[in-house]
This record gives sequence, structure tokens and C-alpha cells, in this order.
Amino acid sequence: MHVGTWGLAAIVIVFVSWLLYRYLAPQSWKEWTRAGVLQAFIIAFYAEMYGFPLTIYFLARFFGLDFEWGEGGNLWAQIFGTPIAHIVAMVIGYMIVFSGATLVADGWRRVHLARKEKRLINDGVYARMRHPQYTGLFIIVFGEGIVHWPTIVSVAAFPIIIVAYTLLARKEERQMLETFGDEYREYMRQVPMFIPKRNSG
Repeated sequence: MHVGTWGLAAIVIVFVSWLLYRYLAPQSWKEWTRAGVLQAFIIAFYAEMYGFPLTIYFLARFFGLDFEWGEGGNLWAQIFGTPIAHIVAMVIGYMIVFSGATLVADGWRRVHLARKEKRLINDGVYARMRHPQYTGLFIIVFGEGIVHWPTIVSVAAFPIIIVAYTLLARKEERQMLETFGDEYREYMRQVPMFIPKRNSG
């Protein structure tokens, strides 16, 4: 289906990378390191999706699984022996990706508005979680790299990305405490880090 389309792989990698740096732009060298983990995931993931299906090859070569290459490089299609499995995974995966992208975009918009006004942002989506952009990122990676097109790289990278951005979030919170003091400390007490708080009432 997608195997061997390296030109398309390059286009998708450039586009997704542009979105990454558009909405989650690193601001220091340490943040660039964490972004590098995500960038490596993007390159490896889409190179496998559109270029060479390394996961399928690995499972067939080292575990003796008998896959029909006519189903393309998608693991679900290979396991279930039908492209319908890929279509179902794609639809569910992209629904998950869309919900994550909505969080990232809304969080990005509110952060930039708050910076202009020089105030603590604690309304909208930030009233439900302290880091909606990172939550959105986790949801996107899960929807694309676990549900839609699981690969060895995407499954292995998913927890690494979560750890890397959790550390970044904690660093940012220390900076926010220095800037906003008790106001941010109270915000931390009331609002969870990544998992949305249920609306009361």
C-alpha cells in the first residue's frame, strides 16, 4: 500500500516536523534535546510507514510470522489478513489524533494570549489540566503510533516521549513558581498536570 514511496515519506516528515516546531517550539538547548527525541520518532515512524516496513520484516524474519505482503506494511492488516483492519485502525487512530491536535492548538493559542497580557493562564482548557499541549502531544503519538500504525519504533518511543515531556513540564512549572509564586502553587494544587479534571456539577 505505502511501501517504497520515499518521496511521500519525505513530504510527510517535513510537514509533521513543521507542525511540531510551529506549536511546540523549543526555547532552550535542553528543550531541543527533548524535541530531538520527538523528531527522531517522526522520521523513523514515517520512513517505516511510507518507505520500508521494518516491523513487518523483523517479525517475519525473527519470529517466523507468515505475512502476506499484498496487505501493505500496516501491522493490523498483516495480523488480521485484510485491509479492512487497517481502515478501522486508521479511522479510530485519526479520531484520537484530531482530539490531541485540538488540545495542542487550543493550548498554544491561550499561551500566546496570556504572554501578551503577562498573566497566569488558568482558564479554558488550562482550567482542566496544566499542560494541555503536552497531553495533546501524547494523545497524537498514541493515536498515530500505537492505534493507527504501530511499529517497533513507535511503541518503544511512546513512553520515552512521555518521560521527556514530563521532565520538561516540571522544569516549566519551577519557572512558573518563580514568576507567579503562590498563585501558581494554588493552581497546581487544584488542577492536575496532564489528565483532565472532571467538570464539577
